Amino acid sequence: MAETAAALRTLAHNVRTARARAGLSLDELGRRAQVSKGALVGLEKAQGNPNFATLVRLADTLGVSVSALLEGSAEGRVRIVAADAVAPLWTGERGGEARLMLTTSGPAPVEVWRWRLEPDEEYPSHPHQAGVVETVSVTAGRMTLVVDGTEHAVEAGQTATFDGDAPHAYRGAGTETCHLIMTVHLPPAPAAS
Repeated sequence: MAETAAALRTLAHNVRTARARAGLSLDELGRRAQVSKGALVGLEKAQGNPNFATLVRLADTLGVSVSALLEGSAEGRVRIVAADAVAPLWTGERGGEARLMLTTSGPAPVEVWRWRLEPDEEYPSHPHQAGVVETVSVTAGRMTLVVDGTEHAVEAGQTATFDGDAPHAYRGAGTETCHLIMTVHLPPAPAAS
């Protein structure tokens, strides 16, 4: 319970900071991210339990990575993250999950995700901001990648890449669990004026 409270405080601080840096009011951030002002007020007070889709919409609107909203300050030059040390940000109805392992630093950060999809389990994603590029590398099993309504089979040992500004979804295919590594390449943040 203490870890959850600390994570909410970190999230609240990071959302407030990113909103201020972007020069957005609560009303404007809520309108752009399609999140109610009440939910944002609660979030900035470290209250509530935002879902994964809400975090993605906020990150996209604020021009930051999801992990930039979730992580505290960096600890040194090398960071090693164990999969079991990171809580899933999405859990599917059949037991699949998505874990945001880390985000690289720099002007164009990259998020590194570990996904597990059970057969026929699907995660639909809304379009990201322009300039976001995703890659999926299937390490075991098979998946169907749906981008802008078109299905693409991706099997173990294959990697696919696509522009993330179109509607897309990830679906487990076949009879075995699909394991994949996904990277989300974010565009450089706009220069401060």
